Amino acid sequence: MAELASRPNLAHDILKPCAGLEKVVVELTLLIFPSTVSRTVRCRKTSLLLPNRCSFEAKVDRAEQSVVVHTSNPSTPPGEVLEPRVGRGTCAEGSHSACGSLQDISKLPYIFSFENCISLSAQNGVNPDWEKKVIEYFKEKLKENNAPKWVPSLNEVPLHYLKPNSFVKFRCMIQDMFDPEFYMGVYETVNQNTKARVLHFGKYRDVAECGPQQELDINSPRSTTLERQTFYCVPVPGESVWVKEAYVNANQARVSPSTSYTPSRHKRSYEDDEDMDLQPHKQKDQHTSDRQAGSVGGLQWCGEPKRLETEASTGQQLNSLNLSSPFDLNFPLPGEKGPACLVKVYEDCDCFKVNDVLELYGILSVDPVLSILSSDERDSSALLDSMECTDTAEEQRVHSPPASLVPRIHVVLAQKLQHINPLLPACLNKEESRTFVSSFMSELSPVRAELLGFLTHALLGDSLAAEYLILHLISTVYTRRDVLPLGKFTVNLSGCPRNSTFTEHLYRIIQHLVPASFRLQMTIENMNRLKFIPHKDYTANRLVSGLLQLPNNTSLVIDETLLEQGQLDTPGVHNVTALSNLITWQKVDYDFSYHQMEFPCNINVLITSEGRSLLPADCQLHLQPQLIPPNMEEYTNSLLSTVLPSVLNKFRIYLTLLRFLDYSISDEITKAVEDDFVEMRKNDPQSITADDLHQLLVVARFLSLSAGQTTLSRERWLRAKQLESLRRNRLQQQKCVNGNEL
Repeated sequence: MAELASRPNLAHDILKPCAGLEKVVVELTLLIFPSTVSRTVRCRKTSLLLPNRCSFEAKVDRAEQSVVVHTSNPSTPPGEVLEPRVGRGTCAEGSHSACGSLQDISKLPYIFSFENCISLSAQNGVNPDWEKKVIEYFKEKLKENNAPKWVPSLNEVPLHYLKPNSFVKFRCMIQDMFDPEFYMGVYETVNQNTKARVLHFGKYRDVAECGPQQELDINSPRSTTLERQTFYCVPVPGESVWVKEAYVNANQARVSPSTSYTPSRHKRSYEDDEDMDLQPHKQKDQHTSDRQAGSVGGLQWCGEPKRLETEASTGQQLNSLNLSSPFDLNFPLPGEKGPACLVKVYEDCDCFKVNDVLELYGILSVDPVLSILSSDERDSSALLDSMECTDTAEEQRVHSPPASLVPRIHVVLAQKLQHINPLLPACLNKEESRTFVSSFMSELSPVRAELLGFLTHALLGDSLAAEYLILHLISTVYTRRDVLPLGKFTVNLSGCPRNSTFTEHLYRIIQHLVPASFRLQMTIENMNRLKFIPHKDYTANRLVSGLLQLPNNTSLVIDETLLEQGQLDTPGVHNVTALSNLITWQKVDYDFSYHQMEFPCNINVLITSEGRSLLPADCQLHLQPQLIPPNMEEYTNSLLSTVLPSVLNKFRIYLTLLRFLDYSISDEITKAVEDDFVEMRKNDPQSITADDLHQLLVVARFLSLSAGQTTLSRERWLRAKQLESLRRNRLQQQKCVNGNEL
């Protein structure tokens, strides 16, 4: 970023897509926030000739710390220069150029944003390379000087603090994929007075704004219709508080409420969105005689955008939706907070699928016109014959929610996230991450020892249970052989006190260690009432979320100690079956009414129960507490307070990093394991089975990885056998005491 600020031709670089093109201007506006600046960047003058004979000159005004655009119109006397326009928006009648503050980016707490993202002059062909140049430009800039930390995040910054068309990022999960939508990639406007025609790009836009004297020519032969994919994205379900706080502390973007844009809801936080009153009210008069509004090719357009924006901001825009019920943000887990977004993806749509966790960089679209026009569409569709309207009112309601409640993001860059732990590099496979990994691996042994002691205290002094809990927390499905997921390690921790708060406080400990988790209280009421499986709503044409629509690497803690006698009805039986399939096959069968569709997953499941769980498990371990605290809450608070934050962060890195280590078994060790297993079968042919060998190999795998070893050694194999022997003996002892199987 500092290099960018030191170059003398920054203004020329902004308009770089124009280089080599005659009579064509491509406008890309950079806006810097906040308004306070340190100094102005010197820029070289850039003059271009527009096809309507309107000249354009951009230069830096050092006194005003901004870019000044001078335009001349053919209708004015030769040599006369119109009043300079500084700031955002169209400069002067007859010209179509945008300008914005240009400040020293290297010393500002924000990067850039799009405003009137891209515009193309008329009477010329489209430069096919401009789209690649935009993406490459932002890709390169985001690599510089921790640049991503300066981009405001929708996960942390309230929506009303962000200006429309800001360059933002969003950490999210794809909850649903809507049908592809068509939009006007290139559209043409006509000046009613001069009849001058201008082509505009429609990419990265929801609203095609026309000037006061301009009309959209929907029949222009030069208009181009393109396709983009729309995802409905929600914040990562079950994301831990420490993850959110770490991202907030890492981001250096600081904002204040926008003064240049006033949305209809003033300073309303995301937490308040769920309580918003969406009851119908009478719509305001939209002064339809003074504006033109419509929707063509996926782009909303209007004759007077500023007027519409003002009208929307002064009225209750949400109340104009004529909704009979509050809008459901469709979060998978109850009690989730944060924004849901409609994400418009233009490139590599096939690379993404439902439940993927993404980090998006794109242009924020929150124009109130979207809500007004969507409401108009719903009203007009009610008057249409049912044979002529393919979208139901409910579908329009879901797919075109108010922009202030569900903003739009037009994606410039998107990447899948391996993990959401902010303490690690985002991509552990890159060369630059290897130094971090090797440095941490060098101090792995003391971290494991401290974590083992910490979990031993959390499990009331049971060190064997702490060993297995570590193996469980670093387990992951590393491959699938046919339908069998390899690497899953579901643990059933039996012997937990019934109807006590033990599981609740154990879950608190786990929450402080893993990036994402959820505790399912397995009561008869919850099993019968809650929706576990996502299902397709064909009326609204959307996927309705369920509790089991979770991203990979989520820790699911099932509290079976709350289960009492009662009757499971049909939904309850289906929910139990869904949990069993999740544990056994690591998949969830989504309900599409006429068929079911398998969605593979990778979720760590820990079951706490009094006796043996009703659900299947890879490993049952009976808890043997060495102490019974009189007050579990005080005990847990004391345990968490004694751990230094730096040590806790090492635990978090440890549990995330070890999931991604490669692992192998040498031929020599393979032969030794086979011989050992044959000997075990000879000594106890009745109780040692192939499943026991598989269990031993899984325990040995994660035991090796927990010690930072990526290959199985003889020592770790013997240690795995020892742990399994202790676990089995403990179960046998408990069986003898109770006289029945646990």
